[in-house]
Amino acid sequence: MKPILPKKIEAYCLRHCTARDNLLRELEKYTHRHCDAPQMLIGPHEGALLAMLVRLTGARRILEIGTFTGYSALCMAEALPEDGELITCEINPERAEIAQSFFARNAHGHKIKLRLGPARDTLASLPALADFDFVFIDADKENYVNYFEAVLPRLRPGGVIVADNVLWSGRVLAPKNKTDRAVVKFNQHVRRDPRVECVMLPVRDGVSLIRKF
Repeated sequence: MKPILPKKIEAYCLRHCTARDNLLRELEKYTHRHCDAPQMLIGPHEGALLAMLVRLTGARRILEIGTFTGYSALCMAEALPEDGELITCEINPERAEIAQSFFARNAHGHKIKLRLGPARDTLASLPALADFDFVFIDADKENYVNYFEAVLPRLRPGGVIVADNVLWSGRVLAPKNKTDRAVVKFNQHVRRDPRVECVMLPVRDGVSLIRKF
């Protein structure tokens, strides 16, 4: 993943954020040492942003599409109240096992419910009406529009969707392949949707904040 911001600027931002939990540091190191595509990890800067957004919105129920090794879920779970709940969807059994092992070691891990299998199947099994306060989408880009359409009816009015990788290492400016075009399509889809308002931030690989009217 090509960073949008210069590394020195991103590092400066991180140094001026609240310190991370030690277990998150361990998970970050483990992911980079033992997992394929470790760049998929959202990292401490974006993790801190997610936690802040969860606190600011007062979210109690969160849906995450794309667990990877569990870093983002742990960041968000920490910001939930004690009786809050986070449902996270992961299709890869090995990644799910890693994530679950770190959830079990975290004081907020009991708030997280991991659903193994295709996210669209998990979404179909959830209540059809508004039930979530906050959604984080960070999975296969080709299905971003499908995920958005599936979660929007399940999001309360005033609820927030956060979509990751919306700048796609800058390739949105000159899309060349199917995945590039899928990200461009999603960004256009959200921008034109009258049911929501959105703002795109150049954080890491691009983050869109989408609020449902």
